[in-house]
Amino acid sequence: MIVHSALTRATPLWRLAFRPFFLLGAAFSLLAMLIWGAFWHGTILLQPHGGMFWWHQHEMLFGFVAAIVVGFLLTAVQNWTGQPGLRGVPLLALAGLWLLGRLLMASPLGLSPWVLMLVDVAFLPLVAMALAWPVIRVRQWRNLIFVPVLALLALSNGLMHYALVLGDALLMRGSAHLAVLLIVLLMIVLGGRVIPFFTSRRLQRPAPTRPAWLEVVALGSVVAMLLMQLAGLAGMPLPASGWAALAFTAGLGNALRLLRWEGWLSWREPLLWGLHVSYAFICIGLIMWGLAALGIVATSLAVHALTVGGMASMILAMISRVALGHTGRSIVTLPGIGIALVLLVLAAILRALLPAVWPLASHWALSFAIVFWCLAFGLYLYRYSHILLSNRADGAEG
Repeated sequence: MIVHSALTRATPLWRLAFRPFFLLGAAFSLLAMLIWGAFWHGTILLQPHGGMFWWHQHEMLFGFVAAIVVGFLLTAVQNWTGQPGLRGVPLLALAGLWLLGRLLMASPLGLSPWVLMLVDVAFLPLVAMALAWPVIRVRQWRNLIFVPVLALLALSNGLMHYALVLGDALLMRGSAHLAVLLIVLLMIVLGGRVIPFFTSRRLQRPAPTRPAWLEVVALGSVVAMLLMQLAGLAGMPLPASGWAALAFTAGLGNALRLLRWEGWLSWREPLLWGLHVSYAFICIGLIMWGLAALGIVATSLAVHALTVGGMASMILAMISRVALGHTGRSIVTLPGIGIALVLLVLAAILRALLPAVWPLASHWALSFAIVFWCLAFGLYLYRYSHILLSNRADGAEG
């Protein structure tokens, strides 16, 4: 307890989970993308576990995105339950485990693949337990939905490692797609809670209604896609037409959901329109997934519409907003963050949409997408590192 208190007094970094995980996640995404860009242009800066292609897809999902998701959930659970959030030594240990996983994936030190898998996979189950404890304690069963999602994310991580050991490219791809769909589910659940709330409050408009049938279609279709993906991994693949029908339903259902939030009225507020645009990319990515099932576009383009356009843009808008609110600052767009969001949107267009209509431009489109990504998260780190490392502006704890 003495060490715990001394640590939180010495630095604000370990007072709530959003601080270390937003900072580490953003910095890691910048570094990882620089390394990937160098590799794309023929320079080898790293000899990671699994090779560069496995490392890139694994680390962007289970390094970068997982860090931000964990930082958000372990901070939000304090607001949901009224129970103290993870802080001090336990938070330091959890962040240390995440960092150890990143270091070992980048430089495995000759360790057994099973040891590497054990270290890396352990992170998310521990997060799930830390999240579940306060939720169960106050019997807030609604928020337990995030625990099985985190458990399935841990499963998909383990399957990616296992596929690497087996040399099974199909299992590797399927487990990565499972992780993408799980994160999409998290985004539509959380996005459905916060995006209309933030928008109506900022624009001083009534909160939009939530037709039950639309919520069932928007969320249920993505859950059905997850079940189909799990069935495929279990050796029971379903027909392409079924995949396409579900993906189109998910994309169009969530697009209709998004339209009800009136995001076009938020065009003056980057922290708002960034959330709406990111959700729009989720809809686009799901529709592209359906097109990919029919052989019309490459599945990798659908995945990057979801990851770059959906995940990264929502992450940047959300961590910019959350960091201000949870450090007692006014929620206003800091200089450069609007530009950063525009850069990420351009990166998504270049990486996912342009190659679909102009395949010959793919090499340079991807190159510029990498540059724009790095500039976007570089701007975030420039504006927010001091905020994440400093005391709350209002003098409160956290």
